[in-house]
Amino acid sequence: WIMSFRGIIPPVATPFTESGDLDLPRLRWFIDRLIAGGVHSVFVLGTNSEFYALDDAEKQAVIATAVEHVAGRVPVLAGTGAETTREAERLTRMAEREGVQGVSVITPYFIMPTQKELEDHYRRVAGATKLPLLLYSNPVTCGGLRIEAETAEKLAAVPNIVGIKDSSGDLTLVADLIRRVPSSFAVLQGRDTLIYSALDLGAVGAIPATGNIAPKLLVEIYEKFMAGDRAGSRAAQARLHPLRLALNLCTPPGGVKAALALLGESIGPCRAPIAPLDPSKRPAMEKALREAGLTPAG
Repeated sequence: WIMSFRGIIPPVATPFTESGDLDLPRLRWFIDRLIAGGVHSVFVLGTNSEFYALDDAEKQAVIATAVEHVAGRVPVLAGTGAETTREAERLTRMAEREGVQGVSVITPYFIMPTQKELEDHYRRVAGATKLPLLLYSNPVTCGGLRIEAETAEKLAAVPNIVGIKDSSGDLTLVADLIRRVPSSFAVLQGRDTLIYSALDLGAVGAIPATGNIAPKLLVEIYEKFMAGDRAGSRAAQARLHPLRLALNLCTPPGGVKAALALLGESIGPCRAPIAPLDPSKRPAMEKALREAGLTPAG
């Protein structure tokens, strides 16, 4: 179980048809592409998966399709965070019934609970399932709310709370998390530009949006680091850097889908109001794909 939260775990972008409907055949194709790229687990219904844009039936369909299609090749994780504890408990139970190997629960993103309220929230959601649960802190999308290291340390004592994805971009916080939690508690980096740095501090992997676009490159950062090839890992991280910055050319996660379309591997548009890549920004995205080694130079 705990091994589900190691290595490179892409938050799988959700394919839609041009009319904006869920495209489950394309999801199966896309999952195969990620697994062929060497990823260590797949994570559906993350922030990058537009989980907030899907209704209950669609969420269940995505999870069921992923579990069935992956068929045990790698662990399948699902995002089950919600604005209220009750809703997060319900979604977590649904994911457990559908057969995932673990859940990731983002902090509430509209209200601003205290650290004590967050702690109670996570204890209750963990109590609603037998699955291993990953805390998920993403201040950029949650109005600045983050899980403090002290809170994570308390929650690490809950038997099935097994790790945290930290997307704060604050390496001081990451270092403090790693210092406070037991070595069995997985600290994962959510900021793609800092994977090498986080591994160096003792993180055990990453949940990177760019893993959708360049799974092999992301796996290279991790595998080379684990093999002791620090220089190779750093070089792969440097190649990734412009691609991650290019995702800011769109409203997230539009950049991921724009990049895939430019690579000839489209998984359709984002749901409105997220618009496609502005044509004037296309050359910048193409340059980033070239610099990452994903398209031929020149």
